[in-house]
Amino acid sequence: MESTLHRELKLLYGGSIEDVEVQVDGFRIDAVVDGKLFEIQQASLGAIRAKVRNLLERHTVVVVKPLASRKRLIRRAKAKGPVISSRYSPRRESVFHLFEDLVYFVDVFPHKRLTLEVLLTEQEEHRVTRARRRRFGPDYRVDDRRLVQVNSTYTLRSLADLRGLLPATLTSPFTTEDLAREAKIPRWIAQKMAYCLRKTGAVKDLGKKGRSSLYGLPKGRTRRAA
Repeated sequence: MESTLHRELKLLYGGSIEDVEVQVDGFRIDAVVDGKLFEIQQASLGAIRAKVRNLLERHTVVVVKPLASRKRLIRRAKAKGPVISSRYSPRRESVFHLFEDLVYFVDVFPHKRLTLEVLLTEQEEHRVTRARRRRFGPDYRVDDRRLVQVNSTYTLRSLADLRGLLPATLTSPFTTEDLAREAKIPRWIAQKMAYCLRKTGAVKDLGKKGRSSLYGLPKGRTRRAA
């Protein structure tokens, strides 16, 4: 079932109800404005990889990826019942969490007709209590997600934009340990970021330092802010 967050973002980009849920080349598109196709993707980018690749043959496409930089968790015993608890999630996503998902999209991005817009948002996540389905599974289901506000936007169109996400304090060559330290992110996210940058050609693989891979900027290339 479509979330309120998804509907809100469709209207944010479409502007009016006539511009959302438009059929283009046999695909249902979230919003179409002045010939530009907007796809809002809360789930994995890999799920729309084939669709976007097909559309890019003839159209300009913007893939919008909302991340939750702050999320309030609102819990009810039953749908539409009274709120029994409300708290902020300790998980706060940053633009670097894009790479957790971009690993499944690096064979599509970058493309001359493709833009990735990463939204850092404040959201509400509405949960309904249920019996655990597995021993260590959650004791709730997510009933809805809602947009509170968009805090910032990162627009990515090129390899230079990807390189622009590297911390200014990071020196070349670097390892994923260096990247994690300078970006203040977990090592596992740094590893996914380095993978995406290497696969797209935004950085070069410079071999090994001990057991760690070394990365650097291609010759003559510099960082550029996104």
